[in-house]
Amino acid sequence: MIAMRVADVVGATGAELLAGDASTTFAGMEIDSRRIGKDMAFVAFKGERVDGNAYAAQALRDGASLVVLTDEPDPEVLEAARGTGGAVLRAPEDDGEEFMLRTAAAWRKANPQWLVVGVTGSVGKTTTKEMLAAAIGASRRVYATEGNLNNLLGVPLTLMRAPQDAEVLVVEMGMNHAGELRRIAACARPAVAVITNVGTSHIGNLGSREGIARAKAEVVGGLSGVAGLRPTLVLTASDDYCDYIAHEFAEPAGVDVLTVGSADASCVWAEDVSVDEDGLPSFTLMREGETPQQGRLSLPGRAMVFDALSALGAVHALGLPMDAALRALGAMRPTSMRLEVCQNEGTPRVINDSYNASPSSIAAALDVLCSMACEGRRVAVIGQIGELGDESQRLHGLVGAYVAAKDVDLLVLVGDEGARAMYEGATTMGFSQDRVEVFPTALDAARTIAPVLEENDVVLVKASRAVGLELFAQEVLGSC
Repeated sequence: MIAMRVADVVGATGAELLAGDASTTFAGMEIDSRRIGKDMAFVAFKGERVDGNAYAAQALRDGASLVVLTDEPDPEVLEAARGTGGAVLRAPEDDGEEFMLRTAAAWRKANPQWLVVGVTGSVGKTTTKEMLAAAIGASRRVYATEGNLNNLLGVPLTLMRAPQDAEVLVVEMGMNHAGELRRIAACARPAVAVITNVGTSHIGNLGSREGIARAKAEVVGGLSGVAGLRPTLVLTASDDYCDYIAHEFAEPAGVDVLTVGSADASCVWAEDVSVDEDGLPSFTLMREGETPQQGRLSLPGRAMVFDALSALGAVHALGLPMDAALRALGAMRPTSMRLEVCQNEGTPRVINDSYNASPSSIAAALDVLCSMACEGRRVAVIGQIGELGDESQRLHGLVGAYVAAKDVDLLVLVGDEGARAMYEGATTMGFSQDRVEVFPTALDAARTIAPVLEENDVVLVKASRAVGLELFAQEVLGSC
């Protein structure tokens, strides 16, 4: 965990020391005052509903040795600092986000022993992050992004929570707008980065898939090699923007490119992919000049093999043992609300993938639903997708059309315009209107549909996080 002097933070960020001693040290930094413990730092943010600056004085009284304000200091804060011996800084231009990034960058620079692996992509980056942590962790001490702390604040928190004895940091890097990933990568300075794919997530903000590809390629600017390892980018060969990113961004920057998934030129690829009646994939892992190895994943869906290959590509780049990594991947378990298969006594089997969604991830989840053995009905409960902008109507319609091509017995749609577009897409392509139900909210859907589900049904629950479809899963299962 981070341990720094206030003077070092002032030097790195340009913050103004309002109270206390510059020689004061702190260990750990948080943006939630409820997480503050002894000798930690609290960075106050003005939120839409809550102003963190109002909690700065209490943070000092709770043991914080440093608080960082993003507004005019309240006299109570300065008084609390005098009474506790803590320090008070004011972030330059009251920009707490930039303050966090600069502080974390300074901490990263002070810990060159860390080998950072960054992972980004439109779909699958969290699963790939978990796979990277498991695969690399089979032979090295690893610290990985907790939960979904992958944005301009989450990445600095990840770096500053990492133990100093960690050998490899696996850092998930998300973004919503152009320029964000450039700032994140400059802070974390990964030696190896993985781009899982270029999809349609955030297309409403970035305008086109090419815009998304350019935004993902910003990670290249932060890549920094270490002794014995050149900066390396791992790409999926089958992604249609693979060559674009490699030739337009990575190669001109002197970054090595490794691809995965293709027998033609990739460092690792899979053959003989199959799934069992639970949707769990098996495959033969292939590497040029190496003996084929058998792999099996405990996460459902063929798409998981692509995420596993991305992780194994990074293992290859790092020169770590592949057999240990493959065994570790086989022992993984799903994270909450990400293709998490749950069933309680007397309930249907539920594939809870309600954490987030994009058109391609919904298609992959539908494939999982239809690959599982089912003695009852296959039920797809799908909520609308956020951040699709002008492409929303078209992409939601394509999702509906994809459902029509699958072996789904009942389609439950949740939302407003997006749900209606999926309904039109499905029924236009021949899905019977008698097998579609549309509801405005997850609770409305749960109240009507949950009572009619049966124990031998298999139910997929999938939507963007804002739809709140975890409520549907909870209503059906009681608990998981």
